[in-house]
Amino acid sequence: MLNLHNSVINTCKRLLKTGILALLLFTLSVGLSAAWWDFGGSTTTRESRLPQGDPITDGKALLRYALPIDNEPVRKIQRSLEDIANRLRAKRWSSVSSDIAAASRVLNISKSQLLASVSESKQSEAEAIIEQLNRGIINIREVAEAKDGEQVLEQRAQLLVLVGQLEKLMLEGFPFEVPSEFASLPQLKGRATIEMETEKGSLTLVVDGYSAPITAGNFVDLVQRGFYDGLEFIRSEQSYVLQTGDPPGPEVGFIDPGSGEYRSIPLEILVKGDQEPIYSFTLEEIGRFREQPVLPFSAYGTVAMARPESENDGGSSQFFFFLFQPELTPAGVNLLDGRYTVFGYVVEGKKVLEKLGKGDKIISAKVVAGLENLVEPEA
Repeated sequence: MLNLHNSVINTCKRLLKTGILALLLFTLSVGLSAAWWDFGGSTTTRESRLPQGDPITDGKALLRYALPIDNEPVRKIQRSLEDIANRLRAKRWSSVSSDIAAASRVLNISKSQLLASVSESKQSEAEAIIEQLNRGIINIREVAEAKDGEQVLEQRAQLLVLVGQLEKLMLEGFPFEVPSEFASLPQLKGRATIEMETEKGSLTLVVDGYSAPITAGNFVDLVQRGFYDGLEFIRSEQSYVLQTGDPPGPEVGFIDPGSGEYRSIPLEILVKGDQEPIYSFTLEEIGRFREQPVLPFSAYGTVAMARPESENDGGSSQFFFFLFQPELTPAGVNLLDGRYTVFGYVVEGKKVLEKLGKGDKIISAKVVAGLENLVEPEA
Protein backbone atom coordinates (compact mmCIF):
# COMPACT_ATOMS: atom_id res chain seq x y z
CA MET A 1 0.00 0.00 0.00
CA LEU A 2 2.50 2.60 1.02
CA ASN A 3 5.72 1.37 -0.58
CA LEU A 4 6.82 4.44 -2.53
CA HIS A 5 10.55 4.95 -2.86
CA ASN A 6 11.95 8.48 -2.93
CA SER A 7 12.71 8.21 -6.64
CA VAL A 8 9.11 7.31 -7.37
CA ILE A 9 7.85 10.21 -5.27
CA ASN A 10 10.16 12.63 -7.10
CA THR A 11 9.00 11.26 -10.43
CA CYS A 12 5.38 11.68 -9.36
CA LYS A 13 5.99 15.29 -8.47
CA ARG A 14 7.58 15.97 -11.86
CA LEU A 15 4.67 14.26 -13.62
CA LEU A 16 2.17 16.38 -11.74
CA LYS A 17 4.00 19.53 -12.70
CA THR A 18 3.80 18.52 -16.37
CA GLY A 19 0.12 17.73 -16.07
CA ILE A 20 0.21 13.93 -16.30
CA LEU A 21 -2.10 13.52 -13.32
CA ALA A 22 -3.59 10.18 -14.30
CA LEU A 23 -0.21 8.45 -14.34
CA LEU A 24 0.65 9.89 -10.95
CA LEU A 25 -2.58 8.66 -9.45
CA PHE A 26 -2.05 5.21 -10.89
CA THR A 27 1.43 5.12 -9.35
CA LEU A 28 0.03 6.23 -6.00
CA SER A 29 -2.55 3.48 -6.15
CA VAL A 30 0.05 0.79 -6.86
CA GLY A 31 2.21 2.10 -4.04
CA LEU A 32 -0.65 2.02 -1.59
CA SER A 33 -1.65 -1.50 -2.55
CA ALA A 34 1.85 -2.79 -1.89
CA ALA A 35 2.20 -1.58 1.69
CA TRP A 36 1.40 -3.84 4.51
CA TRP A 37 3.16 -5.02 7.60
CA ASP A 38 6.70 -4.87 6.34
CA PHE A 39 6.06 -2.34 3.54
CA GLY A 40 8.66 -3.80 1.40
CA GLY A 41 7.75 -7.06 0.73
CA SER A 42 -35.13 2.13 14.37
CA THR A 43 -33.76 2.94 11.04
CA THR A 44 -33.35 6.48 9.86
CA THR A 45 -32.27 7.75 6.46
CA ARG A 46 -28.60 8.51 6.32
CA GLU A 47 -28.21 12.20 5.52
CA SER A 48 -24.52 12.77 6.18
CA ARG A 49 -23.15 14.51 3.14
CA LEU A 50 -20.43 16.74 1.83
CA PRO A 51 -21.22 19.97 0.01
CA GLN A 52 -20.54 20.37 -3.69
CA GLY A 53 -17.48 22.36 -4.74
CA ASP A 54 -13.83 22.18 -3.75
CA PRO A 55 -12.82 19.19 -1.58
CA ILE A 56 -12.85 19.86 2.16
CA THR A 57 -9.40 19.63 3.73
CA ASP A 58 -10.33 20.31 7.37
CA GLY A 59 -10.87 17.17 9.44
CA LYS A 60 -13.16 18.94 11.90
CA ALA A 61 -15.41 20.10 9.05
CA LEU A 62 -15.47 16.60 7.55
CA LEU A 63 -16.55 15.18 10.90
CA ARG A 64 -19.35 17.74 11.19
CA TYR A 65 -20.63 16.91 7.71
CA ALA A 66 -20.40 13.17 8.48
CA LEU A 67 -22.97 13.30 11.28
CA PRO A 68 -26.10 11.35 10.25
CA ILE A 69 -28.64 14.13 10.63
CA ASP A 70 -31.40 15.44 8.35
CA ASN A 71 -31.81 19.15 9.02
CA GLU A 72 -31.14 21.50 6.12
CA PRO A 73 -31.18 24.76 8.11
CA VAL A 74 -28.32 23.70 10.39
CA ARG A 75 -26.37 22.52 7.34
CA LYS A 76 -26.90 25.91 5.70
CA ILE A 77 -25.54 27.65 8.80
CA GLN A 78 -22.57 25.30 8.84
CA ARG A 79 -21.79 25.77 5.14
CA SER A 80 -21.91 29.55 5.45
CA LEU A 81 -19.51 29.53 8.40
CA GLU A 82 -17.18 26.94 6.86
CA ASP A 83 -16.92 29.04 3.68
CA ILE A 84 -15.59 32.07 5.57
CA ALA A 85 -12.07 30.61 5.77
CA ASN A 86 -11.85 30.30 2.00
CA ARG A 87 -13.15 33.84 1.55
CA LEU A 88 -10.54 35.19 3.96
CA ARG A 89 -7.68 33.49 2.13
CA ALA A 90 -8.71 35.42 -0.97
CA LYS A 91 -9.39 38.58 1.10
CA ARG A 92 -12.95 38.71 -0.21
CA TRP A 93 -14.44 40.70 2.64
CA SER A 94 -17.78 41.29 0.90
CA SER A 95 -18.21 37.52 0.57
CA VAL A 96 -17.30 37.07 4.24
CA SER A 97 -20.07 39.53 5.14
CA SER A 98 -22.48 37.68 2.85
CA ASP A 99 -21.72 34.36 4.55
CA ILE A 100 -22.28 35.89 7.99
CA ALA A 101 -25.56 37.41 6.81
CA ALA A 102 -26.69 34.07 5.37
CA ALA A 103 -26.03 32.28 8.68
CA SER A 104 -27.83 35.03 10.58
CA ARG A 105 -30.82 34.85 8.26
CA VAL A 106 -31.25 31.10 8.77
CA LEU A 107 -31.00 31.48 12.54
CA ASN A 108 -33.68 34.18 12.50
CA ILE A 109 -36.23 32.56 10.19
CA SER A 110 -35.66 28.82 10.80
CA LYS A 111 -35.51 28.44 14.57
CA SER A 112 -38.56 26.18 14.62
CA GLN A 113 -37.06 23.98 11.91
CA LEU A 114 -33.80 23.75 13.81
CA LEU A 115 -35.62 22.66 16.95
CA ALA A 116 -37.84 20.22 15.05
CA SER A 117 -34.96 17.74 14.82
CA VAL A 118 -34.23 17.88 18.56
CA SER A 119 -36.05 15.66 21.04
CA GLU A 120 -38.26 17.34 23.62
CA SER A 121 -35.88 16.48 26.45
CA LYS A 122 -33.08 18.42 24.73
CA GLN A 123 -35.09 21.43 23.55
CA SER A 124 -33.95 23.83 26.26
CA GLU A 125 -30.30 22.97 25.61
CA ALA A 126 -30.79 23.52 21.88
CA GLU A 127 -32.50 26.86 22.45
CA ALA A 128 -29.58 28.00 24.59
CA ILE A 129 -27.13 27.07 21.83
CA ILE A 130 -29.20 28.95 19.25
CA GLU A 131 -29.12 32.01 21.48
CA GLN A 132 -25.34 31.70 21.80
CA LEU A 133 -25.10 31.44 18.02
CA ASN A 134 -27.11 34.62 17.61
CA ARG A 135 -24.79 36.48 19.98
CA GLY A 136 -21.77 35.03 18.22
CA ILE A 137 -23.06 36.21 14.84
CA ILE A 138 -23.21 39.76 16.19
CA ASN A 139 -19.61 39.48 17.38
CA ILE A 140 -18.24 38.05 14.15
CA ARG A 141 -20.07 40.68 12.11
CA GLU A 142 -18.36 43.41 14.12
CA VAL A 143 -14.83 42.02 13.63
CA ALA A 144 -15.56 41.40 9.94
CA GLU A 145 -16.56 45.03 9.51
CA ALA A 146 -13.22 45.95 11.08
CA LYS A 147 -11.52 43.53 8.65
CA ASP A 148 -9.73 41.77 11.49
CA GLY A 149 -9.00 38.42 9.85
CA GLU A 150 -7.48 36.77 12.91
CA GLN A 151 -10.48 37.60 15.06
CA VAL A 152 -12.89 36.51 12.32
CA LEU A 153 -11.27 33.08 12.22
CA GLU A 154 -11.34 32.83 16.02
CA GLN A 155 -15.02 33.80 16.19
CA ARG A 156 -15.82 31.44 13.31
CA ALA A 157 -14.16 28.54 15.14
CA GLN A 158 -16.25 29.23 18.26
CA LEU A 159 -19.44 29.39 16.20
CA LEU A 160 -18.66 26.09 14.47
CA VAL A 161 -18.15 24.42 17.86
CA LEU A 162 -21.67 25.57 18.77
CA VAL A 163 -23.03 24.34 15.43
CA GLY A 164 -21.44 20.96 16.12
CA GLN A 165 -23.06 20.85 19.55
CA LEU A 166 -26.46 21.64 18.05
CA GLU A 167 -26.00 18.96 15.40
CA LYS A 168 -25.14 16.37 18.06
CA LEU A 169 -28.42 17.15 19.83
CA MET A 170 -30.20 16.13 16.63
CA LEU A 171 -28.78 12.60 16.79
CA GLU A 172 -31.19 9.89 17.92
CA GLY A 173 -29.84 6.41 18.43
CA PHE A 174 -27.52 4.63 16.03
CA PRO A 175 -28.62 4.62 12.37
CA PHE A 176 -27.93 0.99 11.38
CA GLU A 177 -26.82 -2.45 12.54
CA VAL A 178 -23.58 -4.02 11.34
CA PRO A 179 -23.85 -7.36 9.46
CA SER A 180 -24.31 -10.35 11.74
CA GLU A 181 -21.06 -11.96 10.56
CA PHE A 182 -19.14 -9.12 12.24
CA ALA A 183 -21.17 -9.04 15.46
CA SER A 184 -18.32 -10.69 17.39
CA LEU A 185 -16.14 -7.59 16.89
CA PRO A 186 -16.12 -4.44 19.05
CA GLN A 187 -18.28 -1.62 17.71
CA LEU A 188 -18.26 2.11 18.31
CA LYS A 189 -21.84 3.35 18.17
CA GLY A 190 -21.02 7.02 18.09
CA ARG A 191 -17.72 8.85 18.36
CA ALA A 192 -14.71 8.82 20.64
CA THR A 193 -11.80 11.17 21.25
CA ILE A 194 -8.29 9.77 21.69
CA GLU A 195 -5.32 11.60 23.14
CA MET A 196 -2.05 10.12 21.93
CA GLU A 197 1.19 11.15 23.63
CA THR A 198 4.27 10.66 21.45
CA GLU A 199 7.95 11.42 21.83
CA LYS A 200 7.41 14.59 19.78
CA GLY A 201 4.23 15.82 21.51
CA SER A 202 0.50 15.15 21.76
CA LEU A 203 -2.08 14.32 19.10
CA THR A 204 -5.87 14.40 19.48
CA LEU A 205 -7.90 12.11 17.23
CA VAL A 206 -11.65 11.85 16.79
CA VAL A 207 -12.77 8.45 15.50
CA ASP A 208 -16.18 8.10 13.87
CA GLY A 209 -18.33 5.08 14.59
CA TYR A 210 -21.24 6.53 12.64
CA SER A 211 -19.27 5.94 9.44
CA ALA A 212 -17.01 2.99 10.42
CA PRO A 213 -18.33 1.38 13.62
CA ILE A 214 -16.25 -1.81 13.44
CA THR A 215 -12.95 -0.18 12.52
CA ALA A 216 -13.41 2.61 15.06
CA GLY A 217 -14.61 0.12 17.68
CA ASN A 218 -11.57 -2.09 17.16
CA PHE A 219 -9.28 0.93 17.50
CA VAL A 220 -10.92 2.19 20.69
CA ASP A 221 -10.86 -1.32 22.16
CA LEU A 222 -7.12 -1.62 21.44
CA VAL A 223 -6.47 1.82 22.93
CA GLN A 224 -8.30 0.74 26.07
CA ARG A 225 -6.14 -2.38 26.27
CA GLY A 226 -2.99 -0.24 26.09
CA PHE A 227 -2.03 -2.03 22.88
CA TYR A 228 -0.44 1.02 21.24
CA ASP A 229 1.52 2.19 24.29
CA GLY A 230 5.22 2.05 23.50
CA LEU A 231 4.84 1.06 19.84
CA GLU A 232 7.08 2.62 17.21
CA PHE A 233 6.08 4.28 13.98
CA ILE A 234 7.34 1.72 11.48
CA ARG A 235 6.94 3.59 8.21
CA SER A 236 7.26 7.22 7.26
CA GLU A 237 6.96 8.75 3.80
CA GLN A 238 7.32 12.51 3.63
CA SER A 239 4.09 14.20 2.51
CA TYR A 240 2.39 10.82 2.26
CA VAL A 241 1.94 8.53 5.28
CA LEU A 242 3.02 7.70 8.82
CA GLN A 243 2.32 4.14 9.96
CA THR A 244 2.18 2.33 13.30
CA GLY A 245 0.43 -0.52 15.10
CA ASP A 246 2.82 -3.43 14.50
CA PRO A 247 3.25 -5.26 17.83
CA PRO A 248 6.60 -6.70 19.00
CA GLY A 249 7.37 -10.27 18.00
CA PRO A 250 6.33 -12.34 15.00
CA GLU A 251 2.67 -11.30 14.98
CA VAL A 252 1.58 -8.58 12.57
CA GLY A 253 -1.69 -7.68 14.28
CA PHE A 254 -3.73 -8.12 17.43
CA ILE A 255 -4.11 -11.62 18.83
CA ASP A 256 -7.22 -11.83 20.99
CA PRO A 257 -6.10 -13.25 24.37
CA GLY A 258 -9.49 -14.86 24.86
CA SER A 259 -9.55 -16.86 21.65
CA GLY A 260 -5.86 -16.86 20.77
CA GLU A 261 -6.84 -15.84 17.24
CA TYR A 262 -5.85 -12.98 14.98
CA ARG A 263 -8.54 -10.29 14.99
CA SER A 264 -9.41 -9.47 11.39
CA ILE A 265 -11.20 -6.21 10.66
CA PRO A 266 -13.25 -5.93 7.46
CA LEU A 267 -12.91 -3.19 4.89
CA GLU A 268 -15.67 -0.73 5.82
CA ILE A 269 -16.65 2.23 3.61
CA LEU A 270 -19.71 4.42 3.95
CA VAL A 271 -20.59 6.11 0.66
CA LYS A 272 -22.23 9.50 0.61
CA GLY A 273 -26.00 8.98 0.40
CA ASP A 274 -25.96 5.36 1.62
CA GLN A 275 -27.64 4.34 4.86
CA GLU A 276 -24.91 1.95 5.99
CA PRO A 277 -21.32 1.03 5.05
CA ILE A 278 -20.22 -1.33 2.32
CA TYR A 279 -18.23 -4.23 3.76
CA SER A 280 -15.43 -6.37 2.35
CA PHE A 281 -15.33 -4.78 -1.13
CA THR A 282 -13.52 -1.77 -2.52
CA LEU A 283 -15.70 0.70 -4.39
CA GLU A 284 -13.80 -0.17 -7.55
CA GLU A 285 -14.67 -3.85 -7.19
CA ILE A 286 -18.40 -3.11 -7.14
CA GLY A 287 -18.33 -0.46 -9.85
CA ARG A 288 -18.81 2.54 -7.58
CA PHE A 289 -15.32 4.03 -7.83
CA ARG A 290 -16.67 7.43 -8.91
CA GLU A 291 -18.70 7.82 -5.70
CA GLN A 292 -17.43 9.64 -2.65
CA PRO A 293 -16.95 8.19 0.84
CA VAL A 294 -18.40 10.15 3.73
CA LEU A 295 -14.92 10.15 5.28
CA PRO A 296 -12.48 10.92 2.43
CA PHE A 297 -8.70 11.11 2.24
CA SER A 298 -8.72 14.89 1.87
CA ALA A 299 -7.45 16.20 5.21
CA TYR A 300 -3.96 16.25 6.68
CA GLY A 301 -4.06 13.73 9.53
CA THR A 302 -6.69 11.42 8.07
CA VAL A 303 -6.63 8.19 10.13
CA ALA A 304 -7.05 4.97 8.13
CA MET A 305 -6.68 1.22 8.53
CA ALA A 306 -3.78 -0.60 6.86
CA ARG A 307 -4.34 -4.00 5.30
CA PRO A 308 -2.58 -6.56 3.06
CA GLU A 309 -2.80 -5.90 -0.68
CA SER A 310 -4.93 -8.94 -1.48
CA GLU A 311 -7.00 -9.13 1.72
CA ASN A 312 -9.78 -6.56 1.97
CA ASP A 313 -10.72 -7.93 5.38
CA GLY A 314 -7.16 -8.46 6.61
CA GLY A 315 -6.70 -5.33 8.71
CA SER A 316 -6.13 -5.70 12.44
CA SER A 317 -4.13 -3.23 14.53
CA GLN A 318 -1.97 -1.33 12.07
CA PHE A 319 -3.17 2.08 10.94
CA PHE A 320 -1.71 5.13 9.25
CA PHE A 321 -1.95 8.88 9.25
CA PHE A 322 -2.38 10.32 5.79
CA LEU A 323 -0.07 13.30 5.37
CA PHE A 324 -2.06 15.17 2.75
CA GLN A 325 -0.03 17.33 0.43
CA PRO A 326 -1.91 18.98 -2.48
CA GLU A 327 0.92 18.61 -4.98
CA LEU A 328 1.36 14.88 -4.52
CA THR A 329 -2.03 13.65 -3.33
CA PRO A 330 -4.70 16.12 -4.47
CA ALA A 331 -7.86 16.10 -2.37
CA GLY A 332 -10.83 14.67 -4.22
CA VAL A 333 -8.65 13.31 -7.04
CA ASN A 334 -6.84 10.40 -5.41
CA LEU A 335 -7.29 6.65 -5.61
CA LEU A 336 -7.14 5.96 -1.90
CA ASP A 337 -10.81 6.82 -1.42
CA GLY A 338 -12.90 3.67 -1.58
CA ARG A 339 -9.93 1.34 -1.15
CA TYR A 340 -9.04 1.81 2.51
CA THR A 341 -11.16 2.46 5.57
CA VAL A 342 -10.94 5.98 6.94
CA PHE A 343 -12.21 6.05 10.52
CA GLY A 344 -11.21 9.44 11.89
CA TYR A 345 -9.08 12.57 11.74
CA VAL A 346 -6.41 14.30 13.79
CA VAL A 347 -8.12 17.42 15.16
CA GLU A 348 -5.29 18.78 17.33
CA GLY A 349 -1.52 18.40 17.07
CA LYS A 350 -0.91 18.56 13.33
CA LYS A 351 2.43 20.29 13.88
CA VAL A 352 3.44 17.35 16.06
CA LEU A 353 2.40 14.98 13.30
CA GLU A 354 4.73 16.84 10.94
CA LYS A 355 7.67 16.10 13.25
CA LEU A 356 7.07 12.38 13.70
CA GLY A 357 9.00 9.82 11.69
CA LYS A 358 10.05 6.20 11.56
CA GLY A 359 11.42 5.02 14.91
CA ASP A 360 9.57 7.58 17.01
CA LYS A 361 7.31 6.05 19.65
CA ILE A 362 3.80 6.37 20.98
CA ILE A 363 4.20 6.84 24.72
CA SER A 364 0.52 6.32 25.50
CA ALA A 365 -2.95 6.49 23.96
CA LYS A 366 -6.07 7.11 26.03
CA VAL A 367 -9.79 7.48 25.35
CA VAL A 368 -10.76 10.83 26.83
CA ALA A 369 -14.35 11.02 25.57
CA GLY A 370 -16.93 8.69 24.07
CA LEU A 371 -15.90 5.45 25.77
CA GLU A 372 -19.57 4.87 26.61
CA ASN A 373 -20.16 4.42 22.86
CA LEU A 374 -17.92 1.33 22.72
CA VAL A 375 -19.94 -1.89 22.54
CA GLU A 376 -17.90 -4.96 23.35
CA PRO A 377 -19.13 -8.33 21.99
CA GLU A 378 -20.75 -10.66 24.46
CA ALA A 379 -18.45 -13.40 25.68
